Amino acid sequence: MLEPRRIALIKPSALGDIAHSLPVLTALRIRFPSARITWVVNTAYEPLIRNHPDLTDTLPFDRGMFRRGVWKSLRYAAGFAAELRRRQFDLVIDLQGLFRTGLMCLASGAPRRIGFANAREGSRHTYTQKIRVPDADRIHAVDRYWRVVEALGAGDIPKRFHVPLDAAEVASVRAELAELPRPWVAVAVGAKWLTKRWPTAHFAELLNRAQSHFGGTALFVGASDDTALSQEVIAVGEPRGLPPLASDDHKTTGINPVAHLVTRDFTGRTSLPRLAALLASCDVMLGNDTGPLHLAAALGRPCVAPYTCTKVALHGPYTGMSGGVETSVACGGSYIKTCDKMICMPELTPDRLWPTFAEVLDTWQRNHRRSQVG
Repeated sequence: MLEPRRIALIKPSALGDIAHSLPVLTALRIRFPSARITWVVNTAYEPLIRNHPDLTDTLPFDRGMFRRGVWKSLRYAAGFAAELRRRQFDLVIDLQGLFRTGLMCLASGAPRRIGFANAREGSRHTYTQKIRVPDADRIHAVDRYWRVVEALGAGDIPKRFHVPLDAAEVASVRAELAELPRPWVAVAVGAKWLTKRWPTAHFAELLNRAQSHFGGTALFVGASDDTALSQEVIAVGEPRGLPPLASDDHKTTGINPVAHLVTRDFTGRTSLPRLAALLASCDVMLGNDTGPLHLAAALGRPCVAPYTCTKVALHGPYTGMSGGVETSVACGGSYIKTCDKMICMPELTPDRLWPTFAEVLDTWQRNHRRSQVG
């Protein structure tokens, strides 16, 4: 089969899914070094990948246009379909697997269209090559997407997460954080699914404990919808006389515990390039199973996360799976978005996450001390 000259990678959303797809992009570039590679992505997420070195360009898709009336929606859809056709893709890869992305595959007119055999909403019927993943319910999303790479004969390429960073944003973030005590802990307390939202009181208790033992600053990240939750954590962030660590090694590090929760709230204040720069600058990530957590993992940050309705094996922080701590209730990992019981929340206590969080912070502290001595 002829090598493709123009490739479209369709993965419009969401932030975590885009982070999970990054190894596929880099593998495509290595496998097809001369091809033009375009990422079809929602307009909201396009700034994050716009300058990715493995991309030729992006094709932003404005999903919001479909909320502006029938005629405007139809005109936009027709124009977007025409643009897909105009670019003359000869290989289209649909990692999203939904009705609208299946239509994108058809509209492209590409002779080769790859997607998953179990794709939803009828999208699988638009593919010329269907990839079967019989163990989809047992493998991580990153590994499931990777089956596309294997189908293209490039499975021996190492999985690489490359998040493009804006140098100016990194410099600006570093200057803003420079006077704050370390470790810098990025914290994401929000989530669209109610069943993913670990209680704010749990976050506050865990952060209080961490700060009393290790010092540092909690940097809250997320959308503007998460600001109220972040403020709840900040409001109850007072020391509670928690028990000391078994080891008192922290006393020799030169990092002094503080008397109150040191915080900065960045929720709703960062573009995606600035969020990436902020997460890349942080020392540790603490958050629910949402986009910022997976972006931090893609950036190689140590991550700690409570898992209630989702499973670590399927959607844990891929570069640091041991940081995911699951509930032990029978209905854990049910993948339901709402629940009238929520028994997982009181069961998955701060005590359950503390050993993992303390180990990550202790490792950072030891490495930080060595770097200062060196």
